Amino acid sequence: MDTGEPDKNRTAAATETEWWRGAVIYQIYPRSFLDSNGDGVGDLKGVLAGLDHVASLGVDAIWLSPFFTSPMDDFGYDVADYRSVDPVFGDLADFDAVIEKAHGLGVKVIIDQVYSHTSDRHAWFAESRQNRANPKADWYVWADPKPDGAPPNNWQSVFGGGAWEWDARRRQYYLHNFLTSQPDLNLHNREVQDALLDVARFWLDRGVDGFRLDALNFAMHDPRLRDNPPAPQGTRAPTRPFDYQQHIYNRSHPDIPAFLERIRDVANQYKDIFTVAEVVGDAPLAEMKAFTANGRRLSSAYDFTFLYADRLSHDLVRRAVEAWRGDAGEGWPSWAFSNHDAPRAVSRWADETKRDEAAKLHAMLLMALRGNAFLYQGEELGLPQGDVPFERLQDPEAIANWPATLGRDGARTPMPWKRAAPNAGFSTGDPWLPVDPRHAALSVDAQEKDAGSMLHFVRALIRLRGSSAALKTGEINFIDDAGGALAFYRRAGDDVALCVFNLGDVPVSWEPSDAKKLSRAISAGIEAGDRSLPKMLPPYAGYIALPGP
Repeated sequence: MDTGEPDKNRTAAATETEWWRGAVIYQIYPRSFLDSNGDGVGDLKGVLAGLDHVASLGVDAIWLSPFFTSPMDDFGYDVADYRSVDPVFGDLADFDAVIEKAHGLGVKVIIDQVYSHTSDRHAWFAESRQNRANPKADWYVWADPKPDGAPPNNWQSVFGGGAWEWDARRRQYYLHNFLTSQPDLNLHNREVQDALLDVARFWLDRGVDGFRLDALNFAMHDPRLRDNPPAPQGTRAPTRPFDYQQHIYNRSHPDIPAFLERIRDVANQYKDIFTVAEVVGDAPLAEMKAFTANGRRLSSAYDFTFLYADRLSHDLVRRAVEAWRGDAGEGWPSWAFSNHDAPRAVSRWADETKRDEAAKLHAMLLMALRGNAFLYQGEELGLPQGDVPFERLQDPEAIANWPATLGRDGARTPMPWKRAAPNAGFSTGDPWLPVDPRHAALSVDAQEKDAGSMLHFVRALIRLRGSSAALKTGEINFIDDAGGALAFYRRAGDDVALCVFNLGDVPVSWEPSDAKKLSRAISAGIEAGDRSLPKMLPPYAGYIALPGP
């Protein structure tokens, strides 16, 4: 009998065998990773060439951002064909080569799946918009205008303006939570779900090890099309119409978890598949818990708690991490400090003069948290947010909100491989986004030669995490009074790790009661010397200590 409750014995066994629990996953944004043919855009052959570098970090998997056929209005998140590779990135044979090499290096491959919307150039939408009686007429979200011709309700688009676009062929509006060229799929329609599950099977059959599900809580809408209520006034002035509403009805429908159970059923037909949800919103925790509940839905979920935070604080870390206590039936969290959708953390959380120290401290904290760690390309180099002048901006959100926000282009600038090469070794042609001159000095080849570099530090961190059951999958217990430091223990049985961080810009003093039993395994911002625990931590300094002399 299925009671809906998790099998505790099965859950315990799964913790021992699931490769993804506590994994370090490296995100590759293919457009900006490495260009193999000189057209200024990174591609799958570039991913193939860069895999040795990624594998050398010791990561468990890569996550590939979209490489599917697309008009690139939203740089691949507007999919025109779920089962093909856009020519700018290569072809399916190139993708298969990436899979083969990654697996040969012991690295799993996760790819994006965009199920909430497609491009308006997708064949499904081309058919759906023809009339109201075709086989795919109900595959997208269509609605009649109000009597005065106005849109059906007040929903707003993430990228600015209303979320409805008029289509003269059907004499109806279609919903687009993002760009007007990204019509929303109607996942209340079982046929649409079936089609998307077939897409998942296509890529699983090609050997992928899992999926990152984009904008998942936008996947279903309120069929009654009720107006969203206004958002309460906050301390920060909204920068777009979208921010003036509580998004109760255009996302987060209670039927989404049932669709996720169907995804899990497909994943269970394959071996060791990892699925992670991106959950957007101001209060994402309930959805993250629902999307990962009882081992019957997704493996994990992450939100924008750290990605959109202006500063890193003790309270922010504790609130985020303590929400995942490991209760029965609870899913497994994932954490990201930087990615392609958010300005790089080191530029949000530290002054430029403290950039190098902060980058190491942030990496150490990320690797110490309970959950999976997503490492964004260039984060292992300590890259700051790239400087992109207005005339070179590509991202529609960055252009629409300039100069009120840093935008996403600065996090998507090309990866620097060779300090002295044109475009830092990214491309022999004109890059689609400019290379920030500061990044060239932080290139892979320059850091390889420096034993004290961020690159070597991150490798050591990942090695340490992989060798410690406490750091990889252990429970987390925060220390309430650590003299102004952020401190916690990670424990897994007899294995223990003490993690201590000074996130501020003034020194802090604190010594744990068990200091004599612990030795520094790795530290940042502290003189190397012996392995004893320091009584004083300088600004942006920290350490991870393990039992031993």
